[in-house]
Amino acid sequence: MSIARITLFRQWQPFRDGTYRCSGGRSAEGFDSTIVEVIATDGTAGYGEMAPLGSFYDPAFAEGARGAMRELAPRLIGQPAGGIDALNRRMDLLLKGHPYAKSAIDMALWDLAGRRSGLSLATMTGGAEGDSVPLYRSIAQEAPAAMAARAQKYIAEGYRRLQVKVGLDVREDIERLEAVRAAVPSDTVLFCDANASWGTAETRQFLSATRSIDYVLEQPCATYEENLAIRSACDRPLVLDETIDSVNTLLRALADSLADGVTIKLARVGGLTMTRLIRDIAAARNLKITIEDTGGAQIDTAAYFGLMLSTPQELRQHTVDFHNWVTVANARAAFTIANGKMCLPTAPGLGVEVDRMALGEPMFSAG
Repeated sequence: MSIARITLFRQWQPFRDGTYRCSGGRSAEGFDSTIVEVIATDGTAGYGEMAPLGSFYDPAFAEGARGAMRELAPRLIGQPAGGIDALNRRMDLLLKGHPYAKSAIDMALWDLAGRRSGLSLATMTGGAEGDSVPLYRSIAQEAPAAMAARAQKYIAEGYRRLQVKVGLDVREDIERLEAVRAAVPSDTVLFCDANASWGTAETRQFLSATRSIDYVLEQPCATYEENLAIRSACDRPLVLDETIDSVNTLLRALADSLADGVTIKLARVGGLTMTRLIRDIAAARNLKITIEDTGGAQIDTAAYFGLMLSTPQELRQHTVDFHNWVTVANARAAFTIANGKMCLPTAPGLGVEVDRMALGEPMFSAG
C-alpha cells in the first residue's frame, strides 16, 4: 500500500470568545488552519491538521506551512504509506527544518495507519491509561477584573485548571494573578504563562511578589540561558513550553535539571512521531507532561488527546480543548467534558469522522 494522493484544505476558525491576546500586545482573531488528506492506494484516507496562532507565537505561519506542503506532497506520492518513520526521514531529507509544515502530514499518516489497522492512536502509541485527560482553559490578557470574570466563567463551564496569561508589566501581572486567585475556588490549579516575554529581572520580581500564592510558572523567559539563570530563584514548579522544540533541547534541560514539566506542541516539533519520542524521554525522567498544539479544531484536538491518553497517567499535567475555542468544526466527534476532564470514545486512528463538506474546495492536490 502506497500514498496515492495528498490534498490540502484551508479552514478559517474564528475564536468563540473574541480576540485572543497574549504578551507584548500580540493578538489573533482565530486559527488559520491547514488540513491534509492522505489517500492510500486501497482508498483509505487519513487526516491531519496544523494551525499556528497567528505568525507571532512560534516560528511558523499558515502560508509558510502550505507552501512547504506543496513542496513536499508530490515527492511523497508512491511512497509506502505505512512507513511513518521512514516518511518522516524522507520529509527531513527533502525539506530542511520547517517542522510545523510536516506536522499535519505526519498526523494524517498516523490516522491512516489506525484506520487500516482498526487501532486507536492511543493504542498505537503505547496504550491508553484510563479514558479521560484533565483540561485547562487559558485566560487571555486583559485588565485584572476582566480576567477574574473570565476565570469565573470558565469555572462555571466546568474547568478546574486555568492558565493565567502574564508577561506584560510585572506589577499589573501580579494584580492579574491576585485577582484570578481571589475569584476562583481554592482547589483551582493555576499556571502563570508568560509566553517567554520576561527577562530575568521581571521574572525574579514576579516570583518574589507572589510567594504566598500557589501556582506553576510556565516559560517565563525566551532563551534557554535566561530560564536556567532564574531556576535557583524559582521555588515552585517550572514548566518549559516554547523552549521544547527538539529532543536535543529536552536532553540539555534534563542534564541541567532545569524543568519540572514540559509542554510539547505537535506543530513545533514536527508532528505526532517526534512528540511521542520527546514524551517518552520526558516520562523516563518523571517530568510532568502536557501535549497539545498551536491551534486547530476537532482533527487536531483528537490527535494530541490520543497521545495524552497513552502518556503515563501519573505524569499528565493537562491538555486543552481547542475545538471549543472556535466557532466552526471540521469533524464529528463525541468529545465529552465533565468535572474538568475530557473523554473521546475509542475509534480507529484519530477517532473522528472528518466532515469533508466543511473543508470546502481543495487548495492543492498531488497524485
